[in-house]
Amino acid sequence: MGFASILRILLPREERFRELLEEATANLVKASELFLAIARARDVAERRVKLVELKAIEHQGDKITRRIFEALNSTFITPFDREDIRAIAVDVDDALDYLEGIGQFIVLFEMDESPEPLTRFAEILRDLCLQIDELTRLIWDLSNAPRIQTGMVHISDLENQADALYLTSLGTLFRKDNGKDALEVMKWSKIYQDLEDACDKCKDFTHVLGNVVIKNA
Repeated sequence: MGFASILRILLPREERFRELLEEATANLVKASELFLAIARARDVAERRVKLVELKAIEHQGDKITRRIFEALNSTFITPFDREDIRAIAVDVDDALDYLEGIGQFIVLFEMDESPEPLTRFAEILRDLCLQIDELTRLIWDLSNAPRIQTGMVHISDLENQADALYLTSLGTLFRKDNGKDALEVMKWSKIYQDLEDACDKCKDFTHVLGNVVIKNA
């Protein structure tokens, strides 16, 4: 192998990581939109079909994550700190796992209704994933720092909305006159808890992003 070839391997390959991370976040957005469709569906059969599609997207996300790790292992110098790139990839993958996992519970529990908290959570998650995708595309030019900061604040606001929605949903769910039996209450409380956890996971993304901006300012 010639010196030029070795140099190409050792030097930063920003475009390589940029393409992979943007592919990962675009895949996450696709999953969030499909999850919203699952939340809005009022038929278990329709949800089951869409869950198959969501599982395929989750598997694609796993493949992208593996490619990012392989790129990290084969590149000597990276555009950002190695641990930050890995953390972004892991946070995106974890958020995707949450969406697929909650979708599985909705189908497994044979939930055939579409209550307002479920669809609202799904909308918040879709908006969070859109923000993750947008901000990931901005970090390669740190003159975008003000826009990144604005996006991070928006993510925090969305996560706060999810926290409030979770408490309100539980309050309604555990009312004596909610019209649900104990098993239904248990199922929905599990789903709402996972939805709130998924929003928290999306918020974790901003911690890594903040590190990237600070370290490279």
